[in-house]
Amino acid sequence: MGQDVRSPRGPRCIALVGPFQSGKTTLLEAILARTSAIKTAGSVDAGTSVGDASAEARHHKMSVGLTAATTTFMGDSYTFIDCPGSVEFAHDMRAALPAVDAAVVVCEADEKKLPQLQIILRELEELGIPRFLFLNKIDRANKRIRETLATLQPASRVPLVLRQIPIWNGDLIEGFVDLALERAFVYREHKASEIVELEGGNLDREKEARFSMLEKLADHDDALMEQLLEDIQPPRDAVFDDLARELREGLICPVLLGAASRENGVLRLMKALRHEAPGVAETAQRLGVKDQKDALAYVFKTVHLQHGGKLSLARVLAGRLDDGATLQSSSGDSGRISGILAVSGAHDSKRPSAEAGEAVALGKLDAIKTGDTVSSGKTAPGSLVTVAAAAPVLSISVAATDRKDDVKLGQALLRLNEEDPSLTMIQNPRTHDTVLWGQGEMHLRVAQERLKDRYGVNVKAHPPAIGYQETIRKPITQRGRHKKQSGGHGQFGDVVLDIRPKPRGSGFEFHEKVVGGAVPRNYIGAVEEGVVDALVRGPLGFPVIDLDVTLTDGSYHSVDSSDLAFRTAARIGISEALPQCQPVLLEPIHLVEIVCPTEATAKINAILSARRGQILGFDTREGWSGWDCVRATMPEAEIGDLIVELRSATAGAGTFTRQFDRMAEVTGRAADQIIAAHRDAA
Repeated sequence: MGQDVRSPRGPRCIALVGPFQSGKTTLLEAILARTSAIKTAGSVDAGTSVGDASAEARHHKMSVGLTAATTTFMGDSYTFIDCPGSVEFAHDMRAALPAVDAAVVVCEADEKKLPQLQIILRELEELGIPRFLFLNKIDRANKRIRETLATLQPASRVPLVLRQIPIWNGDLIEGFVDLALERAFVYREHKASEIVELEGGNLDREKEARFSMLEKLADHDDALMEQLLEDIQPPRDAVFDDLARELREGLICPVLLGAASRENGVLRLMKALRHEAPGVAETAQRLGVKDQKDALAYVFKTVHLQHGGKLSLARVLAGRLDDGATLQSSSGDSGRISGILAVSGAHDSKRPSAEAGEAVALGKLDAIKTGDTVSSGKTAPGSLVTVAAAAPVLSISVAATDRKDDVKLGQALLRLNEEDPSLTMIQNPRTHDTVLWGQGEMHLRVAQERLKDRYGVNVKAHPPAIGYQETIRKPITQRGRHKKQSGGHGQFGDVVLDIRPKPRGSGFEFHEKVVGGAVPRNYIGAVEEGVVDALVRGPLGFPVIDLDVTLTDGSYHSVDSSDLAFRTAARIGISEALPQCQPVLLEPIHLVEIVCPTEATAKINAILSARRGQILGFDTREGWSGWDCVRATMPEAEIGDLIVELRSATAGAGTFTRQFDRMAEVTGRAADQIIAAHRDAA
């Protein structure tokens, strides 16, 4: 849609963000219904919503990916991006936020969700994105609004400015007073609110609350401050202008009330967005776009349709994108647009072009990735955005149930990673397993469901192998001899090996001190290969590290000796020697850093201790009010499902990073159990 004359800011793009289960998708339905984009609002629980339309979202009744839908309001075009609230699917939100003009933070008066709210607000603050707070489920409120605001304020680094106050009827909220407009409204379910007379106690409360709002605005407006000091009522238009300016400059976060399930408060939200939210020109400026002659767009999501190929969801930041245009990418790739689709939740409306401000789906840009900046110019544009995936916190080993699907599985995993870069795969070089890393239990479960439902690959999953190793405590000198005669040339190799332990972390070294040609020089490389072969699996069943092996002597046969014979002799020598060297089991120890709300720190310490963790200390999290950072060392075997317990203890807000530190000895019963379990699994 082209730019509307009543909307100098052009088509706008708004993110709906907020803690898990705060009602974002329900709000999207209410917005689409109130703006007549759909006949009636769908239901998440009933599986009839525009958002959460994937099979996985319907099954789990939660957002597992973003939904984009476009509507019009008072002649202006708006694309709403409904972002998942779960931290496990937060990458979609992080990738989309740079593209939006403003965000609506959907939350409720629930102290348990305050840490999640703080995480989201911090993300918006650091990106410089203007934001409204929509206090949802107001029909269930059981606290006074000022108490609620005092509860929520610690989550925001800028003042939460109340734009509306509720009208109470006993213990129920039946409407609201708009403090900027100075009007009272009574809610009507699934209909526009009705204007009522502002009188009595509500009038007194409105005057007090409005003055409080104006005081906060006056902190950044000297003229308004003078008017308040002189008891002069500022013009209403000036108040609206102040609200818009201070929102766009990130000085305040206005708070609006509503109940999305009843479509209450939706029109007032839309009017606030229309008047106060910035447009694409300001967003492009925030992202550092200079004077731009060619079309420029940012790709915020990649989608692989089951039968429709690849779609790149993009926000046009400048110029006009035409179907068939060749785009250059900031990553150095290029591609030709094959189809421009309106973003309507279903991607089914074809377009010949897209103007600045619009969010659209671009077809068949196979080389273009999420996070790329693309241009219709002849040279690659600079990258406007860097979206780093959060460090993975949970992993599983996956394999195709049917071996003939191995190639299919590899291709499907690559596509999943394209759609969601916070889902990553690595090949374990020791076990040759494919290890899938993600952001949590549900994240990995959804990935497995997508492999099956979308790509037709059934997988079996199990916990990844722990990186146990072994070493030796005692030195030994060992002869390894291989002699075989089977007609014709035989095989003969004979070596004497000096085997000694090395300090932890020193690795493996091979030397030779052969004198007098006891082992010809052309066979010494084969001896080293045989030693390395034998160290792959020691007497305890694990790779052997931290030892020094020196070839000191041996013998050869002028006819029967060969590389293979000496390699075999060395392998025999090591295999016979290691059980006599007092082998000891080693387990990997990691440095772990956990960030969590302060009230959960005691629980976290208990969790770490129960998992053989050694707490190194904790401190307040720098720049985060009410958060701590706990540092500890933990065995890799205990970290496996740590995130599940950690999230449970922190209402879904806590997370951790880890880094390999060292290998440490495991002795006694614990070692016996690990060795026995490994042998049973082999």
